[in-house]
Amino acid sequence: MSMIFSDVKVFVGGPIQHALKLRTLDNKLQVHIKSAIHQLESFGAEVFSAHRTEQFGSTTHLFTPEEVSQRDRQWMDRCDIFVAILPVCSQQKHLIRTDGTHIELGWASALRRPIILVTEKPFDDSASHLLKGLSAIAQVHHIPLTDFEHDPAILMHTIQFVIAKGLTQKRSSVAENE
Repeated sequence: MSMIFSDVKVFVGGPIQHALKLRTLDNKLQVHIKSAIHQLESFGAEVFSAHRTEQFGSTTHLFTPEEVSQRDRQWMDRCDIFVAILPVCSQQKHLIRTDGTHIELGWASALRRPIILVTEKPFDDSASHLLKGLSAIAQVHHIPLTDFEHDPAILMHTIQFVIAKGLTQKRSSVAENE
């Protein structure tokens, strides 16, 4: 196992409640989430995931709203990078509703966490103005979902870029303060 991200903590989010059918997460979304987690952990990152904690929907009903809110906020406080996987529902042809992920995106931007959006590019018409305009106020990187499906390693390349960019910004701010 490679450990190039051994000090990196990544919170992976995406739809849960509105992606469940009979306490089972949408299969395609489950594949995306598991792929992201596998990629991240295979490179040594620590991953926070409600999907995994809630056994991909089978135990979601056992968690109270208060538990979920507190847990997810703690993960956001601890993470270095937030990855949001936002797929389009194949039957309804719009983004799968995900109120929780949108709250997490707000937390991430307020806490100045880099955000990686894995979703359609350009954005699906059903995406809100706030989602489409998030990059105007936050550090947002976009991975087209089809690219991620074909090559999940693109997530690792994006994280390497985010980390390198962060180190460059830290070095330049230290140099300015000297």
